[in-house]
Amino acid sequence: MFKNRLANESSPYLLQHAHNPVDWYPWGDEAIKKARDEDKPMLISIGYSACHWCHVMERESFEDPETAAIMNRLFVNIKIDREERPDLDHIYMDAVQAIAGNGGWPLNVFLTPEGKPFYGGTYFPPVNMHNRPSWKSVLQSISTAFHEKRTAIEEQANNLTNHIANTGFGVGSPDIPRHFLKQDIQTIYEQLMKTADQVDGGFGQAPKFPQTFSIRFLLQYYFYTGTQGALDQACLSLDKMIYGGIYDQVGGGFARYSTDSQWLAPHFEKMLYDNALLIITLSEAFQLTGHLQYKKVIVETLDFIQNELMSQNGGFYAALDADSEGEEGKFYIWGKNEISKILGEESEDFSAFYDVTERGNWEGKNILRIRNPKNLVSEEKERIWKKKLLAVRNQRPRPLLDDKILSGWNALMITAFCKAFSATGDDKYRQMAMNGMSFLEKNMKGEDLFHFYHSYKEKYGSGGKATIPAFLDDYAFLIESYIQLQEITGEASYLTRAKELSDWVIEHFSEEETGYFYYTDNRQDDVIVRKREVYDGAIPSGNSVMSSNLFYLGIVFDIKEWKLRSERNVTGLKDLILRYPGSFGVWATLLNGLTYQYYEIVLAGSPSEEKHLEFLKLGIPNRVFQQSSVTRSDLPLLRNKPVMGMSQFYLCRDYSCQQPVTEVAELFSLIKKS
Repeated sequence: MFKNRLANESSPYLLQHAHNPVDWYPWGDEAIKKARDEDKPMLISIGYSACHWCHVMERESFEDPETAAIMNRLFVNIKIDREERPDLDHIYMDAVQAIAGNGGWPLNVFLTPEGKPFYGGTYFPPVNMHNRPSWKSVLQSISTAFHEKRTAIEEQANNLTNHIANTGFGVGSPDIPRHFLKQDIQTIYEQLMKTADQVDGGFGQAPKFPQTFSIRFLLQYYFYTGTQGALDQACLSLDKMIYGGIYDQVGGGFARYSTDSQWLAPHFEKMLYDNALLIITLSEAFQLTGHLQYKKVIVETLDFIQNELMSQNGGFYAALDADSEGEEGKFYIWGKNEISKILGEESEDFSAFYDVTERGNWEGKNILRIRNPKNLVSEEKERIWKKKLLAVRNQRPRPLLDDKILSGWNALMITAFCKAFSATGDDKYRQMAMNGMSFLEKNMKGEDLFHFYHSYKEKYGSGGKATIPAFLDDYAFLIESYIQLQEITGEASYLTRAKELSDWVIEHFSEEETGYFYYTDNRQDDVIVRKREVYDGAIPSGNSVMSSNLFYLGIVFDIKEWKLRSERNVTGLKDLILRYPGSFGVWATLLNGLTYQYYEIVLAGSPSEEKHLEFLKLGIPNRVFQQSSVTRSDLPLLRNKPVMGMSQFYLCRDYSCQQPVTEVAELFSLIKKS
């Protein structure tokens, strides 16, 4: 019997597989040495704890003794949590997409003993079906090819590795002048609208992801141009998600994506980062429109985060599983008879409002959704309904909690709390943001001052353990959250920390030839290539957020090199942004700020919480905002600004300021005229 090598791992995903008859190794020197010593190919299987199809393949294949025996005999088998090691996931996902034209999880990739990929795919069934070969037949054929066609395998592996390393994109010359045209922004808008679903919201067809970056671009485009179609599509997308099954109508919070075009049937896993990004977007939509429905969902979703994804120490857990009792969505769905027993004579009104029928709207059961939001139900009645259903649902076996804490995802959540505070003025959200950052600084900093870790796992009763050096997106999101914390607190020290972290990133992650950033630290030595990630996918790319950070901090500290670097990075990708804005949504919003005026705003004089809150509720995009409660010689926007006396706003450009105004309405009028 082999040693259980996953039993002491911190990843809930790896722990799920610890009991498998497969001789799983974690990624590391031991597995690589074994492959080289025995001249065996490595099989890496990448997934995450909330992944439905990962669970399916585990039940069908990895728990099957016969299948496991084949795997153990022919391969060195390695389990990887994609959320703990996104760097490895990026590398080997690129390989599978080059091989198969698509990707996903579980991600199963075959490597040479040197770690180079030569074949892979996603889910494989236990028997041949739908043009998919069975997992057993794949294992046998790959092993045979590795030993009988070694030269061809090595050539394929080298070609794939070179492809991954050289996946290129254009980059602007260091001498290229700033040249951003409003026509380019219009082109991005027109390209987005070509893919927009103007009936059910969102972009493209099923499966549908929230694409919050595209929605945020549309909100900004409306702010700058007044184009009604942009606002309509942004709000339609948010409304359809809010009323659909992707939103948990009883408990709050969003599932990862919808399997259909109407947002009815999600894959039911709830990820921290999705909810953070949706809260950010809903907050900006509420600031722009004042629609109270957006505020309601912000509050409900943040309640869900606090109730189900927050640790006692102030950190935020990664995810809730899609499955419970071995069935996807079982925790969330309802039968008509069940609703009748819970609500009695109120059940018919509830069922009519939430689309509950005897036949069900999904696999014989009902996913709650609102088909006709114009059929008004009083808030009090809705609250009572939800309270009763939630009490029953909480008695069901719960989906698994992935209780690792990831620094980058936590930083996104901190930014979400900052945005929610700005939009609603509820001080508990400001406090939650500050507490979240205190948790990260206390528990996820490394030996030296500016070194953070990527992952943290609590050990109940005995503190916790941080592991894996932070990646580019961890640092980029942390810097962004420091910037947002400064805006909602007025504490300039947050900007100092943002600058110090940015210096760290430039030193350890820069690709000097292009000005972009590698995903991994220059001291990391267990990856076959260092990749540059520029696409904005499920989460923003570290490069797009770092470019936004550098432009903001370049203004704050008057560092021309940082502003120029940001502009060059956008310029190098501009053709791709214009052609594929859905894949470069954060870049597109930065391009907005570089094309239209990037506002420099100071609230000077004696601190005024009232004016501070009133300003934050405006939701002005692409601006630097500071308060001059103290004099700081290293912050040029605050020079020569009063720190006492009447509170007043300065609107500046390139550090040249207009005459101050005392009211937020006057400031907004100046902004709209500029």
